[in-house]
Amino acid sequence: MTGTVCIVFAILIGSMDLLIKRHMERRELPADGTQSILGGKILLRRSYNKGAAFHIGEKKSTLVAVLSVFLTIATAVCLIVSLGQKRNPLLAAGLTLLLGGAFSNTYDRLKRKYVVDYFSFGVRCRWLQNIVFNLADFCIIIGALLAALGGAQ
Repeated sequence: MTGTVCIVFAILIGSMDLLIKRHMERRELPADGTQSILGGKILLRRSYNKGAAFHIGEKKSTLVAVLSVFLTIATAVCLIVSLGQKRNPLLAAGLTLLLGGAFSNTYDRLKRKYVVDYFSFGVRCRWLQNIVFNLADFCIIIGALLAALGGAQ
């Protein structure tokens, strides 16, 4: 991937997640706050997270926001530096996904003062069903795995 494609794709990921978040904040949900889709495999719900993953650091949301800004900038720098080196498509793809997800969640932390999460999985395991995600979270997880694999090459 070229540098331009990576940056554009990261912006598209972040923008798409922010649009979904805005839609979910305006969406009316049933009285219990959950709507099943795809035969109950996906549960739409709104959750506001003032901390990091799994609500860690909610009482230190300013620190979480500062760390989020720092890590987003660091990811952008890593992506730009990696694009100037030998071609490593796995690393570039991972950093692109990571940057797109980080951008969206960091924007939320700075603008809304919380991250909007909006879906979970309809599984039998109750504690797993109670974890609420957003698209950015998946991009961060998958991006980190791809970047780690690409960096190990």
